[in-house]
Amino acid sequence: MKKVLIFGTFDIVHAGHIHMFKEAREYGDCLVVSVAKDVNAEKIKGKAPFYNEHERVDFLKNIKIIDEVLMGDANDPYKNINTVKPDVIALGYDQKVYVDHLEDAITNMGLEIQIVRLAPYYEKRFKSKKLKKYIERIV
Repeated sequence: MKKVLIFGTFDIVHAGHIHMFKEAREYGDCLVVSVAKDVNAEKIKGKAPFYNEHERVDFLKNIKIIDEVLMGDANDPYKNINTVKPDVIALGYDQKVYVDHLEDAITNMGLEIQIVRLAPYYEKRFKSKKLKKYIERIV
């Protein structure tokens, strides 16, 4: 069974995320999603997520294309790589955080993993940042 691992905050899941899950799934038989802890999401994005880490994990567990959802680690962003030992890591088209040292981390774990970049899905329209701004205006 070929495993694919993706990482993210997945705060407000939208059509772009669903596209990402479907595209990532094309690289394997089992899709595993690692969800950023609240503390890391806040550090990266500059503010707390709209939904807390447990709500985000629970929500993703209900998406049928996803086989497994794991909570990320507060101290080691690469920990789930060693836990899952995926064949493929699929990165979002605009994912930049923790990417610079990803290959080194994989090598240090003694693993061989293919890294792929996923295509955007209407990137001007389906961006979490834009959707959050819209939600903040109407709430």
